[in-house]
Amino acid sequence: LDTGTPASPEWWKGAFADPVLDQLIEAAQEENLSLRSAGLRVLQARQQLAIAIGNQYPQQQTVTGTAEKFRENDRTDEFYDFGFSVTWEADVWGRFRRQIESAEAQLDASLADYDGVLITLFADVAQTYLLIRTTEERLAVAKYNVELQRESVAITTAKFEAGDTSSLDVDQAQTLLFNTIAGVSDLEISLQQLRNTLAVLLGRPPQDLSALLGETKPIPAVSPAVAVGMPQDLIRRRPDIRSAERRLASQSAQVGFAITELYPHFGLSGSIGTTANTAINEDADDLFSDDTFRWSIAGGFSWDVLNYGRLRSNVRLQDAFFQQLLEDYRQTVLQAQADVENSIVAFFRSQEQLEAYRLASNFAERSADISRLQYQEGLVNFNTVITTLASLATQQDLLAITEGTVAVNLVDVYR
Repeated sequence: LDTGTPASPEWWKGAFADPVLDQLIEAAQEENLSLRSAGLRVLQARQQLAIAIGNQYPQQQTVTGTAEKFRENDRTDEFYDFGFSVTWEADVWGRFRRQIESAEAQLDASLADYDGVLITLFADVAQTYLLIRTTEERLAVAKYNVELQRESVAITTAKFEAGDTSSLDVDQAQTLLFNTIAGVSDLEISLQQLRNTLAVLLGRPPQDLSALLGETKPIPAVSPAVAVGMPQDLIRRRPDIRSAERRLASQSAQVGFAITELYPHFGLSGSIGTTANTAINEDADDLFSDDTFRWSIAGGFSWDVLNYGRLRSNVRLQDAFFQQLLEDYRQTVLQAQADVENSIVAFFRSQEQLEAYRLASNFAERSADISRLQYQEGLVNFNTVITTLASLATQQDLLAITEGTVAVNLVDVYR
């Protein structure tokens, strides 16, 4: 375990060196619907930040215009008006700055969430692909054992017909054979379900993925040396940790915003315009003359003193939200530590387990060959052959499963 080198962002290329997996992850990155949804949430957070930034500037700017013609007492008159008004609340207590801080933190959290969806997507595609290769390997092992067991059925049948043994040996051989054939069907079901899962991860309806998956291939071998960085660095890089921390920061700013509601709000307003009315001997040409020009400017403040209890309660409410998010953050860090330790331990222990199963499979194959030869020579009964054949099928299946488990556990380390 190299804890001094950080993992590559494209870790699967170095870990498995499988062009098919590279192609699948590239397709998922382009088409996965959950990833697209996460990207749109980032866009929403960016627009929320833009709105918060805009609140620093004059909050209301209005341009008005009126043209009216009316008749009264046999007289027809015209009225024209054009004006511009603006209202601005000064950010004396930093309430708008707190909103910007909150929106910035929410944007950071949405980016971390996007990274989390991306990492999870890569890991899910890789693990599903590895499980497909594992199931293909198990299927090949099961079919190999079916052929071995067919030969045993033929041997027992020949010995029975020659009068050298009873029908019990034939029945036992047939029982083992048909159980193994039934297991083949189970594996074929699992294989198709895994392919359907992969199709959904690629943003496609369940369909034939033969063109992408290509021919059946062995489970990708992995190196026992893994570059992952120090455990604390792993935790620091996790998107769920970053997301929880930024949401905590966002809520902290919301507490500050709630506090500013306790103080008076100061603002400025102003307007400028012009009016022309033919009823007072003006016409449309006078609309922009000095005589029809008007302007105003005013300053003031508002203070919600009668709702002071409600405002203070809101401060306590926002602080309670903050305390809750703080505990959630601590729980996320603890869970992350457990995830990192569990995945690293599982990877290295599964490698040790793989070596043991490889040796067990080799010995089981030797035992099956020897028992079949001895049975043909009449040196052992068929119970010995049945036992060794069943053990061979089990050990070879366990070996294939563990080869896949090692690769899947490596994906969990990078996840």
